[in-house]
Amino acid sequence: MRVDLFDFDLPDELIALRPAAPRDSARLLRIGADGALGDFTVADLPDLLEPGDVLVFNDTKVIPAQLEGFRLRDSNQSRISATLHMRTGPDRWKAFLRPGKRVKEGDRLCFGGQGETCLEGVLDATAGPRGEGGEVELVFDLSGPALDQAIMQAGHIPLPPYIASKRAEDARDRFDYQTVYAREEGAVAAPTAGLHFTADLISRLDRRGVSRHFVTLHVGAGTFLPVKADDTDEHRMHAEIGHVSAETAAALNAARARGGRIVSVGTTSLRLLESATGEDGTICEWSGPTDIFITPGYAFRAVDVLMTNFHLPRSTLFMLVSAFSGLETMRAAYRHAIDEHYRFYSYGDASLLFRNAE
Repeated sequence: MRVDLFDFDLPDELIALRPAAPRDSARLLRIGADGALGDFTVADLPDLLEPGDVLVFNDTKVIPAQLEGFRLRDSNQSRISATLHMRTGPDRWKAFLRPGKRVKEGDRLCFGGQGETCLEGVLDATAGPRGEGGEVELVFDLSGPALDQAIMQAGHIPLPPYIASKRAEDARDRFDYQTVYAREEGAVAAPTAGLHFTADLISRLDRRGVSRHFVTLHVGAGTFLPVKADDTDEHRMHAEIGHVSAETAAALNAARARGGRIVSVGTTSLRLLESATGEDGTICEWSGPTDIFITPGYAFRAVDVLMTNFHLPRSTLFMLVSAFSGLETMRAAYRHAIDEHYRFYSYGDASLLFRNAE
């Protein structure tokens, strides 16, 4: 499909720079299977779901994956910025570098140093080979838990470009850009639909009879990259590492057998569940990388309802929601959201999509 079919105009002032407070006071646009729209807040979610429904959360935890430092080559040094993307070993991460073209395989990179030199650096690496997507493998001098601790000390929260271009990351973001149930460290970006949940909202969902289960997909920096191709067939997704336990798979299959709906909190949970589901609709235990790219025409196997934020024009995520609810339905929904001044992107408002049956 043509990528320009997924384009739309978004007023700059609708890009949220801070989340709603409290989190569940964010607005929620209900998008029915028939395309009908309803304006609510996230706090209304228990009334919009039914007893027996199952929420599936992504419990990945965002790490401070934005590193600032220097590239060393011979006696020369220049500033470099790295956004860690996906871990490939105890001492290795794939990363997007800026400016990336200056870095050659074998260059030494020093992050977390003090002052204008790298002599006091706490986190050093050697640049490895460059991948097809432009990412560079970094081989760190530290490994395992020692590397994890150094990244926690040296790194910054990698705010999405549409926020970082307008303000600097600060101490609030370490809390705001993390779900209340995050526990598995490894994400570069937050599963943003989950940012709307509070302990009180989860308790009210429990009382409603809506159960919950957790999967893990470590969101990579590729989620921020634009689609540069003119046709969706020419775009390739960056892989992300995920895990669905045997216990969670069994619980979700049992819930569906009882007539319950699988409600995915976020596109990351949805992509992982769809990767783990067979053609017969059975959700299986699953671990590994997934680069699933969902566009209109995709036959969903696992997810019945999707809660997600409002996404960028021409993005893979807007393509995904258009596959879930229909392109014309989502165009109408986004026009409504813009007209009603919903807040967009990672810190913005949410939508609740009921899958188009066609």
